[in-house]
Amino acid sequence: MNRTLPCRMPDVHYTAEGEERRVGVEIELSGLGYEQLVRLAEELLGGTAVLESRYVSAIDTPSGAFVIELDSDPVKDLNLEDERLPRSVRELGGQAMDVIDAAAERIVPLEIITPPLPFSRLGHIETLIDKLRQAGALGSREAIYFAFGLQLNPELPDLRTTTLVRYFQAFAALYDWLKARHQLDISRKFTSYIEPWSTRYTDLLMSDSYAPDQRQMMDDYLSTNPTRNRALDLLPLFAWLDKPLLDQYVNDPRIKSRPTLHYRLPDCDIDNPDWHFSSVWNDWVVLEQLANHAEDLAELRTLYRESRKLSLRNLTRSWQETSAQWLQHKGYV
Repeated sequence: MNRTLPCRMPDVHYTAEGEERRVGVEIELSGLGYEQLVRLAEELLGGTAVLESRYVSAIDTPSGAFVIELDSDPVKDLNLEDERLPRSVRELGGQAMDVIDAAAERIVPLEIITPPLPFSRLGHIETLIDKLRQAGALGSREAIYFAFGLQLNPELPDLRTTTLVRYFQAFAALYDWLKARHQLDISRKFTSYIEPWSTRYTDLLMSDSYAPDQRQMMDDYLSTNPTRNRALDLLPLFAWLDKPLLDQYVNDPRIKSRPTLHYRLPDCDIDNPDWHFSSVWNDWVVLEQLANHAEDLAELRTLYRESRKLSLRNLTRSWQETSAQWLQHKGYV
């Protein structure tokens, strides 16, 4: 991943309604102060920032609103001037807030959240990231406590259960390959919010006869993965499909309903000149292509099931190696 490549387009570029598919991108970083990042984003995006609340600013652009925020609700919501606090605390509020803010901006990631962008305009994200790197943005490798990610929220071609299951199966098959390529920094390897799906669920999902209806699909996933902390988080999608059913398993106000997947696995290695957004995106497109080529997906699922059996070959060869070789042989990479 040492050179910038164009962002590839998947074969299924449009939704069932004929609209170009879109994707939201979330970029976590440090190295810049909040105000510095807001001013820089204004310049790069060609808009004027509006402070919506403490540590949350929105920049309106022709593509929609970009949001700049500090990724910590406790810090964003902190108010040491609250009249319910003792007067002595309130009198020290300004000085205390300065100290808290300075510490937070060094430890807590700042985040740029894009509006849903057409796939064909993702080259603008590459340019934005290059400019942020040049301005001094730092990523995961800079410190052990920097577990920063680059997250994708790709719109699905349609919401039919058969389509969703294919995407889930493609992710399960490629998880080890994707992790080897994009979840590299030790700081994120020790976090819980990018865990794989439970083995029990993955075995069910990859079985030869798996063909659930929507409710069964959601029940199967939620009974073993009732959390946002997964490398591919399905809860925003499930909130869109059937919020009452989701609430039976998970009631978390942070879940945002949307007809997208929420891909959380990749590091944000923004200060590394050999790291590029296009590399992350193009590997996601490999998953897209696999999900939409039924015969290849069936073949890889068969290999996956074989890899789960006890054998000498499986003891000496990892699934990551097997899947990488298969992708190369089939021309996906």
